Amino acid sequence: MTSNFVPDTVRHAEARRIHLIAICGVAMSALAGMLKQRGYEVSGSDENVYPPMSTVLERLGIEIRQGFGAENLADRPDLVVVGNKVSRNNSEVVALLESGIPYVSLPQALAELFIADRRSVVVGGTHGKTTSTAMLAWVLEQAGRDPSLMVGGEVIDFGGNCKLGRGEHFVIEGDEYDTAFFDKGPKFLHYRPQAVLLTAVEFDHADIYRDLDHVKEAFRKLVALLPAGAPLVVAADFAHARDVVRERRDVELFGLAEDADWRITHLHDDGATVFDVVHHGVHVCTARIQQPGAINARNALGVFVMARALGLSAPEILPGLASFRGVARRQEVVGELKGITLIDDFAHHPTAVAGTLAAMRLRYPKRNLWAVFEPRSNTSRRKIFQREYVEAFSAADRVIIGGVFQKDSDALAKDELFSPEQLARDLNERGTRTRAYAEIETIVTAIARNAKPGDVVVLMSNGGFGGLRQKLVAALG
Repeated sequence: MTSNFVPDTVRHAEARRIHLIAICGVAMSALAGMLKQRGYEVSGSDENVYPPMSTVLERLGIEIRQGFGAENLADRPDLVVVGNKVSRNNSEVVALLESGIPYVSLPQALAELFIADRRSVVVGGTHGKTTSTAMLAWVLEQAGRDPSLMVGGEVIDFGGNCKLGRGEHFVIEGDEYDTAFFDKGPKFLHYRPQAVLLTAVEFDHADIYRDLDHVKEAFRKLVALLPAGAPLVVAADFAHARDVVRERRDVELFGLAEDADWRITHLHDDGATVFDVVHHGVHVCTARIQQPGAINARNALGVFVMARALGLSAPEILPGLASFRGVARRQEVVGELKGITLIDDFAHHPTAVAGTLAAMRLRYPKRNLWAVFEPRSNTSRRKIFQREYVEAFSAADRVIIGGVFQKDSDALAKDELFSPEQLARDLNERGTRTRAYAEIETIVTAIARNAKPGDVVVLMSNGGFGGLRQKLVAALG
């Protein structure tokens, strides 16, 4: 069978009607919105059609077809964009391969239709890339640069996860996850970087990366795409990030490390996070951000350094940092419920868990801190970080570990599975009161009965956690 895959270029001059398979993913829905804004006729299909993405797409006037199947291609669109959540045996994909209709991946469509005529600023890394991408775009926006943006989260200030601006910069979150069933390389290799901000490099995505060296190899490929002399801004606090760029001389290192080119000093919290920006020992300015902790101060410093490299001055950068309201589900304060502060966070890697809990300690220093965790990501479902989670969660006063998320598409053998019960035993031995509860309703009951006014409850999951957030709001509210 002759392939209808378009490997190098999207024939967008000829395409007016574009169909997206697996349209309800965060990135795919953003692409759909941008295509609609550009004047394309857009449709899409998915098996999981529910709010908020379904509501967003309906508001944009985009037709969503429930379920996958050959009938979704019966009107023969000019081009099909294939999401990375569908496999070659997906019924609609099978029909596509037999149809002769041209198809591409999401990153290819982005590169050809939106990035090609802009200055691409790629923000990548194991931790912090969503917040850093959104923050950088907001700094450029507030400085009058009118950037374009695509990011893997809902940015409060932009009211969504994408923006088409008229300025020269396209700020994009560089995801290291694979591209599509026909392209197993990382998405960010398609984004034609003219500047790279690298926030961290650690092992993650155990379902597609063999080991840490495999992860580092992917990031080295990204850095290799960067033209000589183009901005390359790298977190100094992560040894593996440094290792990825050790062959490059045109690197600006940032962070809390003493040998960083750009350093955070005098970090404190007065209701906002405040820190000094120091360049090679010289005080440059004092920055304020709304987000708590060193984890976010580091993100902000990386954004500051990149924005400087893109031509902004400190007086142009600081207002954007100070006014940035954040990204949904990134240390998002859901509300005060019967005196209990409920926070929703995306943390799932041990480093991110530790960073989030440290941030909560800085923002709420005298309050009882709960950590409620769902082992849901393709790495946290495995026992790879079983021991590392002990150290990460020890910073909390109370810990609840939910059941391991089950996936038919990635079923794990019993000896590969992360053990909530083992983590609970290990934490209790260290003096951290911990319970492992497989049922969401049991978690709701435990928190509703035992959390006291003044407590801070942090939910940690890279997914929906069985609706725990909404159920706690109902139970406590």
